[in-house]
Amino acid sequence: KSHKELLIPSMSCHAKTNVMFLKTHKTASSTVLNIMFRFVERYNLTVALPAGQLLHLGYPKTFLAYFVEEFQSIGQNYNIMCNHLRFNVSEVHKVMAANTFYFSILRNPIHLLESSYVYYKDSVPAFRTSKDVNEYLASPTKYYHPANYKQNIYARNIMWFDFGYDNNAEDNKKYIQTVLKEIEQNFHLILIADYFDESMILLKHTLCWDLDDVIYFKLNSRSQDTIQTLTPESKEQIKSWCSLDWKLYLHFNQSFWRRIEETIGLNELEKEVNHLRTRQKELMETCLLDQEAVGKDHIKNKALLPFQSGATNILGYNLKQDLDNRTLRTCQKMVMPELQYTSYLYAVQHPHKKRKQLGLPLLWTSFQEK
Repeated sequence: KSHKELLIPSMSCHAKTNVMFLKTHKTASSTVLNIMFRFVERYNLTVALPAGQLLHLGYPKTFLAYFVEEFQSIGQNYNIMCNHLRFNVSEVHKVMAANTFYFSILRNPIHLLESSYVYYKDSVPAFRTSKDVNEYLASPTKYYHPANYKQNIYARNIMWFDFGYDNNAEDNKKYIQTVLKEIEQNFHLILIADYFDESMILLKHTLCWDLDDVIYFKLNSRSQDTIQTLTPESKEQIKSWCSLDWKLYLHFNQSFWRRIEETIGLNELEKEVNHLRTRQKELMETCLLDQEAVGKDHIKNKALLPFQSGATNILGYNLKQDLDNRTLRTCQKMVMPELQYTSYLYAVQHPHKKRKQLGLPLLWTSFQEK
């Protein structure tokens, strides 16, 4: 089959609606989750949501089917699964239909580790006991004790861990080849956060979605002033300290660009990325008071305040005041943080269950009218 036919608009293909997204940590995955949730609402799909009061699918435990709300009665009739989980192919297969499309996203481990460090500073022993990210990386084994491996997962090879593998495994060529092959068998597509817009265009083509399905506002990002500058030594150190993640990233970054060249081509890609950015800018002008993300202290509607962690200042958005109902709804959904959106969809999908307690001033009323 030639790849060219992918370029013909939706006459030749139907939007895929059975999709599993493995949400990795600190990889722009909250933005992808928001895209998935809006898609769910557009097509009135069923999501595999965390059971009971869980806000993720059992993470960091290895995923089991019963972590999904009403799995016993709904069985394999979920369309979408996208909340955090630690991948476990056999259990995910119990929940998702046989024709499900699987994808995930990776990020350059150099940026990833610095982001994890700031975000998880207070909760990860290896981070907590070091002064800053460069001190940690100068001698990780001084702070990272294998005995604490469960609390320290964010401090080393977190992507490897999210995919279900041992993040403290020894780096040996044969083992890495086996894992990469397994991931290629389990996932149809791996996106790259460092090329997020390009990733969204590739996703749109692969799933046969519309441009509006992959339009996004950047979610769960942090203010510039919380970013720590890595020394050149630290950057090199990450490649060896997180060598499993580094090799994972290099491998899939390569296949990502190969995939783009085979399916879309770089010229078309550039056109579509520009189109995406133009449309995004239009939507930001329509929706947002400040045309940009603002710090936590400047978010007026506390129902739209994202979860705050570590030494970060997680940014959010203020919506314009006098939007008509339909526009307001669209804009609200685009800026709704992960926990609020999960909780909202849970209430819609499981109306008789006790609502999730977020410990946030959740103004249900503002999201209620659908």
